[in-house]
Amino acid sequence: MSAVSSPPVLYSLRNCPYAVRARMAVYLSGQSVQLRELRLDNKPVKLLEASPKGTVPVLVLPCGEVVEQSLEIMLWAFRTNDPDNYLLDDKLDRQQEMFSLIALFDEEFKTCLENYRSAKRYHDPELLTQRQSCERYLQLLELKLLKHQYLVSDNPCLADLAILPFIRQFSRVERQWYRQSPYPKVRDWLSGYLQSRMFSKVMTKFPVWSECNEQVTFKAL
Repeated sequence: MSAVSSPPVLYSLRNCPYAVRARMAVYLSGQSVQLRELRLDNKPVKLLEASPKGTVPVLVLPCGEVVEQSLEIMLWAFRTNDPDNYLLDDKLDRQQEMFSLIALFDEEFKTCLENYRSAKRYHDPELLTQRQSCERYLQLLELKLLKHQYLVSDNPCLADLAILPFIRQFSRVERQWYRQSPYPKVRDWLSGYLQSRMFSKVMTKFPVWSECNEQVTFKAL
């Protein structure tokens, strides 16, 4: 009889947006992983052996393959099991729109968001300018959400999960302004996710991993 293989190992950090989106995909695809929650000021040797870059998330598959980028982890999860069609494999035009939107936010919005967060943190007089740079992307999402319930269609897809953690960060920079901002559809979309059972499970606080601790299994229940 062949031995049962160990589950993949996912190195994670609860409040890292990249780790959050990877965990959402793992959860919604029904995967089971061994979750290793970290503190970045005390990176375990096993993480650095698997991925010298030392950032999260990192997925180590039973075969030894290492997946080091959050989007690639999301794709691994849904290519393994995608009962709700998050990858839009039957809608190639929508799929192209989905990946283009993810790229736009990963490559452009994330930089604007970091500048905005930094301006707020350091009381930069350019705060308004930095927020307005971000708003161009929120306007795009608002227009999309005026047409359908989620970012690409009336059903959620990879883009919703990939972009959500960054909009969550944006919403926390100037909370009062955000609550009154001219993006009601974006607020409803974000709020729907943040109040969901899925997000609550994904954001469960786990103990920091060490080899002495009991293994933590993370999966949809």
